[in-house]
Amino acid sequence: MKIYMVGGAVRDALLGRPVQDRDWVVVGATPEELVAQGYLPVGRDFPVFLHPETREEYALARTERKTARGYHGFAFHAAPDVTLEQDLARRDLTINAIAQDAHGALTDPYHGRQDLQQRVLRHVTGAFREDPVRILRVARFAARFADFSVAPGTLALMREMVDSGEADALVAERVWQELARGLMEARPSRMFEVLRDCGALARLLPEVDRLWGPPEGGASARATPQAGMNPLHWPRAEGPRSAGSPQRAEYHPEVDTGVHLMMVLDMSARLAAPLPVRFACLTHDLGKGTTPADVLPRHIGHEERSARLLKGVSERLRVPADCRELADVVAREHGNLHRSGEFGAAALVRLLERCDALRRPQRFEQVLLACECDARGRLGFEERPYAPRERLRAALAAAQSVATHEVALQAQSAGARGPEISRLIHQARIAAVAAALAPDGA
Repeated sequence: MKIYMVGGAVRDALLGRPVQDRDWVVVGATPEELVAQGYLPVGRDFPVFLHPETREEYALARTERKTARGYHGFAFHAAPDVTLEQDLARRDLTINAIAQDAHGALTDPYHGRQDLQQRVLRHVTGAFREDPVRILRVARFAARFADFSVAPGTLALMREMVDSGEADALVAERVWQELARGLMEARPSRMFEVLRDCGALARLLPEVDRLWGPPEGGASARATPQAGMNPLHWPRAEGPRSAGSPQRAEYHPEVDTGVHLMMVLDMSARLAAPLPVRFACLTHDLGKGTTPADVLPRHIGHEERSARLLKGVSERLRVPADCRELADVVAREHGNLHRSGEFGAAALVRLLERCDALRRPQRFEQVLLACECDARGRLGFEERPYAPRERLRAALAAAQSVATHEVALQAQSAGARGPEISRLIHQARIAAVAAALAPDGA
């Protein structure tokens, strides 16, 4: 029996990056032998065991054979005669197909170290095409290793997988899992660039894909749903389709909405935003992809359209509630928050109430962070502070300072009930905000 460290731990060590988790492969052993040594079996589909002390995962060397479409359609074979090279051959990328023994010696049959040096993401064998999750993984690794390129042959293989319908077999939970991990990487824009390059973005997130203008030479083929496409991958049509989403250059010097979106996502990573904020950044402008062509580059009413499209995305991918709810507020209100410096006290209180800021001030801080990413995710605006934040914080603090219980008691003693009490509390908050924001001496 021989044990090797494999996968990401070896790769990250060679790159000089911190090693987070270690995975191990066991060659020349049976499940019974590992159980006899105290390993705890946990694998359902193939033999995986937890080390009796470290609790790290140890998997028996195995091969796999495609039996059906999708990432569940595999038959696995694990036996003492499966070699280390055979096990490494089933892995996705060459940089993840390097093994290290107890003495530090490396086994690298697919030249992963060379690809690490050349900064290339390359598939190991043609078996890559059998697992559609690998499309998402390559895109996610591109977001993590932003200076790596995808090998032309690997990108071509990913396109073939999309064209053949293999990507349509992806299930919502796995798409969300990989999407969420990609959003949290150092350059999330790279994930969407790779997915767009291979055509997978149009299948998985057509609402996002349509934000880019068409490529040179005509309308984008990615904008057309494929016959027989799984409903998971295409939403109900909403209004006339625009040929890309140009924006007004005086507000968006980068012009193209897709380019703006990538800048917003990378700003969210730069500002170390949590996942709900990054998802809100991804979806805040979806409605711009459905703006009628005859009104471009203006996008009147795109906020409400964004919220409707967001609902479809969230249901389709089963997005967690915290991400979905924050994204809804940002989609509906980001324009108003950006313009809030023009608002008087009454409009500010209504805005705060729509954002549920009085009940959930911590979430409102996340809303403001998403709006900052949006405001700074524009060409030439990257270093500008988000001006509305401090005024909105001051308005919220003033509105929160109102002793609502006392207002209610006084209203009740005067005979007020229900809606009238709510109106008086609302008016008291407006007065408090007006006083707090008034110039000195006013």
